[in-house]
Amino acid sequence: MIKFTKDKYVVIKKALDKETAILAYNYLLVKRQVHKTLLNRRDIAPFDESLGTFNDAQVPGSWSCYGDILMETLLMKLKPILEKHTKKTLIETYSYCRVYVTGNELKRHIDRPSCEISATLNLGGDMWPIYLKNIKGVSKKVKLNLGDLLIYSGSDLEHWRDPFEKEMCGQVFFHYNDINGTHGEQNRYDTRPHLGLPDFTKKQAKFTRHGK
Repeated sequence: MIKFTKDKYVVIKKALDKETAILAYNYLLVKRQVHKTLLNRRDIAPFDESLGTFNDAQVPGSWSCYGDILMETLLMKLKPILEKHTKKTLIETYSYCRVYVTGNELKRHIDRPSCEISATLNLGGDMWPIYLKNIKGVSKKVKLNLGDLLIYSGSDLEHWRDPFEKEMCGQVFFHYNDINGTHGEQNRYDTRPHLGLPDFTKKQAKFTRHGK
């Protein structure tokens, strides 16, 4: 039996090469700074989330972005790795990236159905462990170095991060559904017309943030 089938999680070392990870991390830092500058200049409205948000309800104080175009490109790029290790045919639902800073905390939670098969990738900055409660109810501490990927069953395994004591960390979450699973084809792209679009383009009328 493969590890993911047995444990519902598996760590893939160096799933993304160092150069691409660093590029993606620096891209997030630049995008975050652009967003902050435009807000401070009042060139965009505080509720405009086309560049992301500084009001992430799940991790207050972080900057985050749903469906960023570069992150969604990585979502597609890494799908074959997830299919190899889960032995499932997957469809992309969405990506969600964050830049964490000192004091941020990811509370214990399980994810919504769009996150049936999930992965978190360390893009750069200071390493920040993620914890899982495995299928036996035991907490597991997972340390991801630059480019490492944790694949896990996001809608089954409770997961969290303790308060961040270092300076800054860039992470991206990739979410997929099993095409032969409960949600399957009907939830492709999290019900958006295609990847790279903001969440207001979803079919559902209710606005839904990551993990909700």
